[in-house]
Amino acid sequence: MRNKKKIKVLQAIRQGLVGGGESHVLSLVNALDKNQFEPVVLSFTDGPMITRLQEMGIRHYVIPSLKAFDVSCWMQVRSLIREEEIDIVHAHGSRAASNLFLPAKLSGRPLLYTIHGWSFHDDQPCVQKQLRVWSEMLLTKGTRANISVSASNRETGVKHFSGFRSTVINNGIDLQRFNPDATHTDVRKELNIPSHHTVVGYIARITAQKDPITLVHAFKAVLDQHRDITLLVVGEGDMQEEMMQTAKLQGITDNIVFLPFRADVPDLLQAIDIYCLPSLWEGLPIGLLEAMAMRKAVIVTAVDGSKEIVADEQNGLLVPARNPAHLAAAIVRLHTDKLLQKKLQLAAAETVNRHYCVQGMTRQVETLYQDVLDHKN
Repeated sequence: MRNKKKIKVLQAIRQGLVGGGESHVLSLVNALDKNQFEPVVLSFTDGPMITRLQEMGIRHYVIPSLKAFDVSCWMQVRSLIREEEIDIVHAHGSRAASNLFLPAKLSGRPLLYTIHGWSFHDDQPCVQKQLRVWSEMLLTKGTRANISVSASNRETGVKHFSGFRSTVINNGIDLQRFNPDATHTDVRKELNIPSHHTVVGYIARITAQKDPITLVHAFKAVLDQHRDITLLVVGEGDMQEEMMQTAKLQGITDNIVFLPFRADVPDLLQAIDIYCLPSLWEGLPIGLLEAMAMRKAVIVTAVDGSKEIVADEQNGLLVPARNPAHLAAAIVRLHTDKLLQKKLQLAAAETVNRHYCVQGMTRQVETLYQDVLDHKN
């Protein structure tokens, strides 16, 4: 039986920018039972997440590193674990896990690894994919426990690694923050979007994984049929310039609003009618859950984690990946069929309320923490 000292958990994430994994960490540390647990957060870059942690009063550190298995930062990480007297090390994502793996072992602390989608996938070059499979196998075998954010996430691990084990704990959303009935800033007015327009939202990193170019081509096909529609793009990433240039070449920039990352995600979601996530792969997309919680009709590609959440025609629409024609048809359908749009919006919110709340997720994580400590020796 442990004494009444709070259990100190180091939550580690690769970067301070706010994406899905970072939003997950913010929600988790906020919802942890502070009578039992004391969270400390480590990020390997600065950014808006760090500002949010300051506002929340959560102890946090930045140890600069942009690489996986970055030997140069390991001793700093080890010192942090010891000086803060950490009880459990919880890494989120493979980059963080690779830089916590040895420091946790050297410090004698149990390491947990939440897999927010694997670092390997089918469209990578063969050698690159195999190297990442090997590195993930090393990480998952060296932890005290693994957490998969979706069942498909776990199935992929079972398929690639002999003896892979993990606990499935779905991501959860803060339903107080993502409340469609709360008062929100009028982003449409701020951005001068016509009130009669349907607004399609892409609120995500602008990277190859999210396939933004397919969305641009699909939106061109939509505008060939309907002009009273606006695409709101909120995000940053290494494909940002290509996405903007493609839109310019297609001659559709008048109907697209590009914004950098913003922290007022609930306000942004309140401004849209349809949320679109044309990913090539996913773990269990938090942005999708946030949009559904905000009572938005959603269109997603039928890939692993996304199709676990969305049942086609029931709480959203599923389309094939890399298919602009199907994506355009789905957008047009929701634009023109307001009854279907409303039905999917209500069903989306009900799905998240029933199955993906942050309190349920956090209680499962806390139980795993206790189990790991109870079996520490």
